Amino acid sequence: MSYATPPGWYPDTGAPGTERWWDGTAWTAHTRPLAAAAPEGFGPPSLPLPHQRGPHDGSGGGSRTKVLAITLSGVLVLGAAVTGAVLLGRDDSGTSATPTTPTSSPAPVTTPTPTPTASSSAEPDPDEDPSVLVDQLNGVTLPVPTGWEKPDNTTEDVPIIRTEQSYDCPGGSSFCYHGTVTTHTARGTENDPQALAEADIVTAADRAYEEDVLGRRIHGGITSHKVIKAQELSVAGRTGYLVRWRVTTGKGPGGYVQSLAFPSSVGTETPVIVRFAFDADVADLPLSLMDTITRGIRPLGDSATSGGVGASIGP
Repeated sequence: MSYATPPGWYPDTGAPGTERWWDGTAWTAHTRPLAAAAPEGFGPPSLPLPHQRGPHDGSGGGSRTKVLAITLSGVLVLGAAVTGAVLLGRDDSGTSATPTTPTSSPAPVTTPTPTPTASSSAEPDPDEDPSVLVDQLNGVTLPVPTGWEKPDNTTEDVPIIRTEQSYDCPGGSSFCYHGTVTTHTARGTENDPQALAEADIVTAADRAYEEDVLGRRIHGGITSHKVIKAQELSVAGRTGYLVRWRVTTGKGPGGYVQSLAFPSSVGTETPVIVRFAFDADVADLPLSLMDTITRGIRPLGDSATSGGVGASIGP
């Protein structure tokens, strides 16, 4: 018969300076530093490392005595084990059985290093396109007209595009932009686009020309308004509704505001509200640009329309 290699710690050739645990049939994932002491009951006793030795006198006699004692104990244990193996190997007639050379310990299996695979090229991120405003929450994209920008930081924590050049507000105390467009998630339980647009136009006008989010009346407040458009239309493949006002302000030329409401194409289809604010009497901001931006709104990921890319959109 043959003897299998007993379980124990053996040098790991794939990781110099370490040992790996052989469970008697296969290598395991357990390793330890080569200098670590073997667990009790496995393998012959090891000599203590220099830093593990106890105090001794200048001659070193006490230390050598302990080492010799440990070595002799190991020899006695090993001799007893050999004697027992010989006795067990005899048959009934007292004749020793022919010993079979124990199988050698298999070489430790080194862990292969994973070879990185080439990743497929990712789809271009539409949010990195300066000609597209992406509203991930509401699942839509808006075209960014020529001469407009997507600012990183604003006083309103909502997706926004605006004209690049700012100017001193007529009411002072701040700076303004001739044109802005922002997207919002509708609040409350109302889902009818017409009702939402008619209610939101008041907020859109107040935020743009009455009082900003910091409480400043940067246009001197609204003195009057006039409805110039209210109609149903298709937005991003959904039926929506818009309301547009012309507002007169206490200072400056006033402007135009528009609220556009339509169901989102994602999730629970919570309505989306897009607010427009254009200063009046600005040559680069015709009202037709509001209509162009509205027609360019697309569902997020609409590859057929490049997600609403608006690089060619101008005033």
